[in-house]
Amino acid sequence: MIDHQVRVHPSADRLPREEQLAWKLAAVATGTQEAAGLDPEAAAMAANRVVDNASVAVASLLRRPVAVARAQATAHASGAPGASVFGSGARVSPEWAAWANGTAVRELDFHDTYLAADYSHPGDNIPPLLAVAQHTGRTGAELLRGIIAAYEVHVALVRGICLHRHRIDHVAHLSAATACGLGALLGLETGTVYQAVQQAVHTTTATRQSRKGEISSWKAYAPAFAGKAAIEAVDRAMRGESSPSPVYEGEDGFLAWMLDGPDAAYTVRLPAPGEARRAILDTYTKEHSAEYQAQAVIDLARRLREKTGPLERVRSIVLHTSHHTHQVIGSGANDPQKYDPGASRETLDHSVPYILAVALEDGGWHHERSYAPERAGRPETVALWRKISTVEDPEWTRRYHDPDPERRAFGGRAVITLDDGSVVEDELALADAHPAGARPFDRPAYERKFRTLAEGVVAAGDQDRFLDTAARLAALGPAELDGLFPAVGPETAEAIARYDADLPKGLF
Repeated sequence: MIDHQVRVHPSADRLPREEQLAWKLAAVATGTQEAAGLDPEAAAMAANRVVDNASVAVASLLRRPVAVARAQATAHASGAPGASVFGSGARVSPEWAAWANGTAVRELDFHDTYLAADYSHPGDNIPPLLAVAQHTGRTGAELLRGIIAAYEVHVALVRGICLHRHRIDHVAHLSAATACGLGALLGLETGTVYQAVQQAVHTTTATRQSRKGEISSWKAYAPAFAGKAAIEAVDRAMRGESSPSPVYEGEDGFLAWMLDGPDAAYTVRLPAPGEARRAILDTYTKEHSAEYQAQAVIDLARRLREKTGPLERVRSIVLHTSHHTHQVIGSGANDPQKYDPGASRETLDHSVPYILAVALEDGGWHHERSYAPERAGRPETVALWRKISTVEDPEWTRRYHDPDPERRAFGGRAVITLDDGSVVEDELALADAHPAGARPFDRPAYERKFRTLAEGVVAAGDQDRFLDTAARLAALGPAELDGLFPAVGPETAEAIARYDADLPKGLF
């Protein structure tokens, strides 16, 4: 690996493009080995993430944001070649397929994650890559090459450059990674990818208000918007057009005005030429449909409920945890909506007090039932919920950022005080499904997740066909990529048609 130093440069420096971060990211993409040379473990994990994305997408088909995105996309039908849309037989322009499918994947907050200096959901790269692969007639091996390159760039940016500190939404890193993945998929020249990265970053830099206060449905759309923008950036760059440069290092650029200012300096670690691309193996998926920092909390709750006895005896619960967890999904966010029974699903899945209360009561988590309005409004739940707070513990913050993946932790320690003054404590560093957790997610676990979420949506035979297709990803021909979209059953198709017909009409 090579540590690249990135800092702001005045225009007078005329920083050569080969020394700019966007060029170095593009070089990682264009230097990604051919599929035959890809790391076997990384390739197998990429296939798992294709399964993971499809799992959560089919479970979200009757949710309003997904239906709206699907309606917008199918208004841009293109015929062949085009790209597929989850839950629809239409072929649409690839950027619109990325929009619809990216929203479906993101809606339930239930796919993969990587946490370091910043946050990320690297699986958000897959919908735009798959859409372009279908549209351009690429093979499964070429799609794999793009996915692995996108993950490599995405993880490197999330490790090296913190956006959250400046309240910049994390999709700015996503768009750069997707542009790089598309470059690897299509076999583009480094200079072309370089221009696409710069346009993508420039046009997808937004504030984190999308994840603050009363969180709206835009949280699901934001990654899809980044994927759509990346496709458009690549198209424009392929036509020979340039972009704002240097987008990261310029004196009026990303680092100088969006992040740490004119004295900003960062270190971004990227693979050396010819080095295996294995960053996807550092990422992890979710067993529960909630913000990643809540995964270990849900698992901890299952243990705690055996120790606490009747929950009406609880006087208070304090979760000692990392800065990120306390500030983003804990009481440190100072968002009253995190304690509001009428809050949106998007807000509740970013409320660790709510998640801990429900998990203590139910002993588990469900992607729909745990967020139902009647579930959130139960008087006993609200009473317990409002007894829960979080505090930052410097040790948990240190563990969250530990450079050694073997020691990194995303959990916390719960201190429960009962009505008689006695105290129950327990802690959990990692979710059970984390690669270093009690039950690491493996291929059978991904398949079980898919079958669980596809039940009643995709017929058993079509579930088998999809899983077989995904398992053969590296060997798929262009026409076989269609098999990565599980066919919904007739009852679901009818329900989708009825739901879509009742939506308000827009421009398209």
